[in-house]
Parts: sequence; C-alpha cells; structure tokens
Amino acid sequence: MEPVNHVEGRAYPFGMKNVDTDIIIPAEWLKTISRSGLGRGAFEGLRKEPGNVFDDPRYTGAPIIVAGDNFGCGSSREHAAWALIDMGVTAVIAPSFSDIFSGNAFKNGILTVVLPQEAVDRLVEVAKTDTISIDLEHQTVTTPFQDRFTFEIDPFRKMCLLGGLDEIGLTLERDKAISAFERKDAQLRPWLSPKAA
Repeated sequence: MEPVNHVEGRAYPFGMKNVDTDIIIPAEWLKTISRSGLGRGAFEGLRKEPGNVFDDPRYTGAPIIVAGDNFGCGSSREHAAWALIDMGVTAVIAPSFSDIFSGNAFKNGILTVVLPQEAVDRLVEVAKTDTISIDLEHQTVTTPFQDRFTFEIDPFRKMCLLGGLDEIGLTLERDKAISAFERKDAQLRPWLSPKAA
C-alpha cells in the first residue's frame, strides 16, 4: 500500500447522495479477484449518461472525489475500493460514509474525509474550476481561495495511511518480535514445532 499524506489535484465534483457500491462498481464486474482493470467499470451506469463528470476531460485522473452523504452504502463489496484505486482516486470527501465502505477504503489506502454538508457544497463548487488539497498529517482540506476545513480521523487509521501500512505491512513491522517468540516457543514446547512431526 502506498503512503497517503498529501493529496492534491482536481477533484470530481460529484456531490451525489446515497451512492451505493453497485453504482461504484456494478455486479457484473465482480467476477474477478484481480484489482487491475476495475477502474474501467467504475461508475459504469453513470458514465452511460452524456456529460457525466467521470468522463469529463477536465477531471481525468483526478485523485479526489467530492461526494454526497452516505457514500458507499449498500453491499460490502471490496471491489468498490479497488475500482476507485484503479481509476486513480486516493481520497473521497463526503458528509458521511457507509461503515463497511469506509473500512474497505482504509484497508486499501483510500482516505475518507468527513466534512459538514456546507463544506462539501463549497468543495463541489471549487472542484469545478480549481484544485483541492488534503493534508492528512494536519487533517485539513484547503482550496486556492483560502478555504480551510479540518477533519477528524481515527489515530490508528491515520498512522497506517501515513505509513502505507495495510494488515500485512503491520504484521511485517513485528517480524523480529514474531520470530523471537517462535524461537522461544519452539524451545518451551518442542512437541508443537513442525520439526518434531
């Protein structure tokens, strides 16, 4: 997982409320266990509409989505987070998120920023013409127009995102302690050791 500290660039001024995971990545894209290529299916239903924000060349490769309330509701499909990452999204700003989506996003290196509706409305307007900047270390979202919004984040999630640590990375950070425990345990209980078998 790549570390997330500072996310800056154009943002999709999406704003839609109650976007469920089926809108983010339709069910027919769930036949794969590969993460690559899912970005092509992201928001597929919405992309069929002319003039949709996701096919607007002004936002191509935007690392941020500014969304409406209850983003990521619906089923628990992790493919939704994979699709966002594959399309280049590193952060989503919304008034609220589904708990399951928020957890899947975090475990896959996507920062979910919760801001009040008024701040989100302002960011949707800014995103139509200018960049947005998210500073995870200082927990702020800023614009070129001196807008500054602070957000809360769980300290553990913040640490993991800043360090680029998923569950495997966290485990590998304890590699020496785990190895020392295994050596000691093999001496204390040799009958449990694979070598004893």
